[in-house]
Amino acid sequence: MTATSYCHVATRMRATALPLFLCLLCTGGCAVGPDFVRPQTAVPDAWIGATTMPTTQPSMAESDLQRWWAAFSDAKLTSLIEQAFSSNLDLRLATSRIRQARASRGIAVSGIGPTVDASGSFRRSQASSGGGDMKSPTVNNYQVGFDAGWEIDIFGGVRRGIEAADAEVQASVENRRDVLVTLAAEVARNYVDLRTYQQRLAIARKNLEAQKHSAELTRKRFEGGFVSGLDVANADALVATTEAAIPLLESSARQTIYTLSVLLDREPGALVPELSEAAGIPAAPPAAPVGVPSDLLRRRPDIRLAEADIHAATAQIGVAATDLFPKVAINGSVGWQAANSGDLFNPLSRFWSLGPSVTWNLFQSGRTLSNIEVQKALQEQSILTYRKTVLTAIQEVENALIASVKEQERRRSLQAAVAANRKAADLATQLYTEGHTDFLNVLSAQRSLYSSEDALAQSTQVMAVELIALYKALGGGWEEVQAVAGGQER
Repeated sequence: MTATSYCHVATRMRATALPLFLCLLCTGGCAVGPDFVRPQTAVPDAWIGATTMPTTQPSMAESDLQRWWAAFSDAKLTSLIEQAFSSNLDLRLATSRIRQARASRGIAVSGIGPTVDASGSFRRSQASSGGGDMKSPTVNNYQVGFDAGWEIDIFGGVRRGIEAADAEVQASVENRRDVLVTLAAEVARNYVDLRTYQQRLAIARKNLEAQKHSAELTRKRFEGGFVSGLDVANADALVATTEAAIPLLESSARQTIYTLSVLLDREPGALVPELSEAAGIPAAPPAAPVGVPSDLLRRRPDIRLAEADIHAATAQIGVAATDLFPKVAINGSVGWQAANSGDLFNPLSRFWSLGPSVTWNLFQSGRTLSNIEVQKALQEQSILTYRKTVLTAIQEVENALIASVKEQERRRSLQAAVAANRKAADLATQLYTEGHTDFLNVLSAQRSLYSSEDALAQSTQVMAVELIALYKALGGGWEEVQAVAGGQER
């Protein structure tokens, strides 16, 4: 064959190779496996309990839900939540997981381009002389070069991997947001618990003083011969019973301060000086932006996280399915090899190679098909988890709504009971002092007054805690902190 013929053949090969290469690139625009479809979940049009809760106004501003703790009008509560947002260990751990997910995505993206490796070696060798008299010469071999490879993503395995990595990044972001929601609620609930213990301590000490006064009065009447020793014993027993409640309340209050300190990534006793002074229980605001059930699908981070998990699981099916198809790669190498180091980079010492390769796992005893079924099962599980998460979210809101409604009714009754018991205790003490009634009436009235006042304080706590639970169930609070280390959350 003449040189001209060789030229024609080479030209035709280049003309054929270019369309083939473009075809491979176009084919690379497709990806095997199912595409992600946002799950459709039926939710109620309205809340069951919202219509019976006058304190709930769906028309309230969305911003009220983003910073819901401000509705309690307690500067200390706001300060604690803001400190927790900047220092809590669980939140910092969730932030670190975002960086990990983003780095993992970078690994997945690296598979879309070519790889280049550099190598160098020196080998000194001597072949066997075969038992003859002549010694084989010693040979040096110097070699440096570059190897390159590019696996063309024809069936979209790499792109499906990037899609899965993107979904996992989003899942880590939503997990951090869920930590924010939980953290704000935990700080608020513990703060309300602390103020409740402090108020119950104040109630116990106030009633204890009144009971000690009655006991002293009874003792004087006993010494004057007006009452029996039974009245004195009953009075002392009531005093001792009330005194016994105080250490438990003090212990609970201190332990709650320890909990708040740890939530802020501080030593357990760090907040004792700051929070030991008693303050009132934060009053529950008169309204909360409940909205409609469908709002949960876009607001609650755990639901958004479950959706991202479905997306990742769907993409992994495509990654597994690409093992059914051949893999096409273009490999090449260039380098220099010489016996002497001075000749290493001589043009005559250069070698190179370039060409495509195809590998296809034709038989793996069903391993690839089984892996696809595994990924499909994982996708099914993520869909079921999503459905369960949505139902749980709706249940949590409904629970908070009905609890708030019923606690309002209970609180009104307790307020009436406190007023009546206070009046009864005053009248019983007055009549007893004048000798018109026995001490059992005083004892019963004081016991009932303490019990109703303590129950009213706990009802105030429950009102606040149920509202906190409602805000948490609605997914409020995660917009407050968007920035994370190394960039923005989104």
